[in-house]
Amino acid sequence: MIAVVDIGNTNTVIGLFKGDSLAADWRLESKKQRTADEYCLFIRSLLDGAKLQDEQISGAILSSVVPPLTATFKSVLKRLLNVIPLVVGPGLKTGMPILYDNPREVGADRIVNSVAAYEHFKQGTIIVDFGTATTFDVVSPKGEYLGGAISPGLFIANEALFHRASKLPRVELAKPKRIVGKNTVESIQSGVFFGFVSLVDGMVRKIRSEIDFPSRVIATGGIASVLVSATKTIEEVDEHLTLKGLKILFERNR
Repeated sequence: MIAVVDIGNTNTVIGLFKGDSLAADWRLESKKQRTADEYCLFIRSLLDGAKLQDEQISGAILSSVVPPLTATFKSVLKRLLNVIPLVVGPGLKTGMPILYDNPREVGADRIVNSVAAYEHFKQGTIIVDFGTATTFDVVSPKGEYLGGAISPGLFIANEALFHRASKLPRVELAKPKRIVGKNTVESIQSGVFFGFVSLVDGMVRKIRSEIDFPSRVIATGGIASVLVSATKTIEEVDEHLTLKGLKILFERNR
C-alpha cells in the first residue's frame, strides 16, 4: 500500500492506495500547534478503526502548502509507518513542464491536481479546487502547466462577512431555495452561494476566452459536490483528485 498526504491550510487529507484503488481516506484539521506525537495518535487510531494493521505500507508521498506541518508529517510517517516520504517540490519529477514565471511559486497542490487532471482527460484542462482559497489552473493539450488564478474561498468569504458586518449573523453554507431571499439568512446564503457560483462560471468563461484550445473543466475540494449542481461550466467532480495525483507522482518517482 502507498500512503498519500495532502496538507492544506484548513484540512489535511490522508489516503491509502492498494494498487490503483483508494482503500481508505481521512480528513483532519491542519493544526500547526499539534505535535508529531499527537498526529501519530490520531492517525494510529484511524488505521486501527479501518482494520488495516495487516497491510504493508511500502511508500509515501506528501504535498504541503503549510511548511511547519511538512516536517511534522515527515516525522509522523517515518515513526508510524516506517517510510520516508517523497515531498512534492523542486527536484521531484512531475512529467509536466511548468510555464510559470517562477515555477517554485506554484503551490504543490496545484501541480498535483494538474497532473491528475491531465492524466485523466489527456487534453486541455481547467481545474477548479474549492479549498481555503479557490484556485483555477490551466493545462495545455501538450500537458503543460500554463498558470491560473487564485481567489478567496467560500468559507473565507462567509466568515469575513460575519466578522466584518456587525449586524449580520453567521449562517450555514447551503444552497438556498431562491435567489431573492425573504429574510436575512436566505439573503446571505443566496449572496454567498450564488455569488460564488457566478464567480466560478465567470472565471471559467474568461479563461476559455483567453486560451486557444478546447478545455474540459474538473472540480475538486470538499465543497465541490455542493456547488457543482448550480454551475454551468464544471463538467466533472472528483473529490479525490489530489490524492490520485499524489499516487501518480509517487509512481513516476518510485
